[in-house]
Amino acid sequence: MARTDHNNKIRWRLWLSLLAACALLAVVIYTGRSVRRFVINDPRFTLASPDARGAGLSMDGLLHTSRSRVLAAFTEDFGRSVYLVPIAERRRRLLAVDWVEDASIARIWPNRVAVRIKERMPVAFVNLSIPGRRGSRVLLIDADGVLLEPPAQSHFTFPVLSGVTEEQTEVERRLRVQAMLRLLDALGPLGKDISEVNAAAPENLVLVAQVEGRAIELIMGNQNFLTRMQTFLEHYPEIQRQSPSVRAFDLRLDDRITAGARGQ
Repeated sequence: MARTDHNNKIRWRLWLSLLAACALLAVVIYTGRSVRRFVINDPRFTLASPDARGAGLSMDGLLHTSRSRVLAAFTEDFGRSVYLVPIAERRRRLLAVDWVEDASIARIWPNRVAVRIKERMPVAFVNLSIPGRRGSRVLLIDADGVLLEPPAQSHFTFPVLSGVTEEQTEVERRLRVQAMLRLLDALGPLGKDISEVNAAAPENLVLVAQVEGRAIELIMGNQNFLTRMQTFLEHYPEIQRQSPSVRAFDLRLDDRITAGARGQ
């Protein structure tokens, strides 16, 4: 009899513990829903539109990125609680904006959203032909092969990268950009007078440089860039005296300089 009473007490304790846990869960759920309704509906959490005083969206890191396109990514959020802003989706929208390489978004309670932009860094100009029309349009390109519209009233002093087209994938363009950057990095200060790099064949780079006031075309290949350039510059005064009309040279053979390889 005593053992039965003991078992009954244990069962009652288990039921009471279970009921207490259910009651606590119900309180937590109710409280959570109440808090959610509160932060959604209370005007103190409303994201102010950008034309209002003390607008709730702050943007850092914008130099060439369009401010209006960043604002457009949050059009649906103005006038609503910052709690409802879908951070991941808004970041995806920002990453699709020209010049944006990366973006971070944070809610700043009670009613602000902070956006920080990391912009792409252009490294060269590209001249792209216009289908069905004569002429070309000038764009910028970054190290990842992404084409960028030049911002208004901007001033860049980059070489022109040729051998790049819009039809190429970003991977194909990146391969050509990286080949150019490897060349410029190897040349160091000697690369300051280069106006164009042709990377149509990344394994056989061709550059145009100003040498003693003349535009000279040099076939550089894919290695020993610095040595080949130094050798050419060392012998150029003699080359100019012997072949004053030649403006193209092949430097791919390290023991010789071939004149006129690409035409005069």
